[in-house]
Amino acid sequence: MDQQEFIRRTESQKARLYRAAFAYLGGEAAALEAVDEAVYQALRHLRQLRQPEYFETWLTRILINECGRELRRLKRLHPAEFLPEAGEDFNYDALPLREAVARLPRELRQVIVLRYFGDLTLAETARTLDIPQGTVATRQRRALALLRLELKEEDV
Repeated sequence: MDQQEFIRRTESQKARLYRAAFAYLGGEAAALEAVDEAVYQALRHLRQLRQPEYFETWLTRILINECGRELRRLKRLHPAEFLPEAGEDFNYDALPLREAVARLPRELRQVIVLRYFGDLTLAETARTLDIPQGTVATRQRRALALLRLELKEEDV
């Protein structure tokens, strides 16, 4: 894959990548930074991509790793930054859902973020996480059940 194709394919994925990063990180600035860093790392390591047909999956995996690094860094430095940024267009009704997703175990949270915020199919999610499709389906069911329970408790 040459740089022109990299640019074309990356541009077509930026909105999806941003949604996934925003779901992970909870803030516009952090999400944009994570997407930028993921694209930069992908370009640096483009020669390591063995199968160009899995470019989107590969790029998403790099983004997930970058979001994990950013979360660890932000939690260590500024725990209060996980609240919405001042002046940001934010749906405050969705805050319990975001908090509930953030409290899920890592492997369940990854599936939910990729499937519902990253708009990946079951097969794409499985390839991205390098796990079987059945495992993705099981984790999705488990995560959704936990979210239903937690959000139901908050309504009471």
